[in-house]
Amino acid sequence: MATVHFPSSLRDLTGGVADVEVDASTVRRLIAALDERYPGMGERLAEGVSVSINGEILPDALYEDIPDGAEIHFLPTLSGG
Repeated sequence: MATVHFPSSLRDLTGGVADVEVDASTVRRLIAALDERYPGMGERLAEGVSVSINGEILPDALYEDIPDGAEIHFLPTLSGG
């Protein structure tokens, strides 16, 4: 089971929930589980976020394994120059 922490920019989809526990073996499966629980989450996460697993930021993490007890953060991708 992993603990997912949502930034404030995603909490409109979660009804204000900041943290949830999800059982998923990869980031892709995690996103699918979150989209099932919070419709629209999958689309929002596909718009450009990085994923942090236990403090390591992974910009292209769909197929990354999620270790049991992991802390997951979704981070909006910054743009500009």
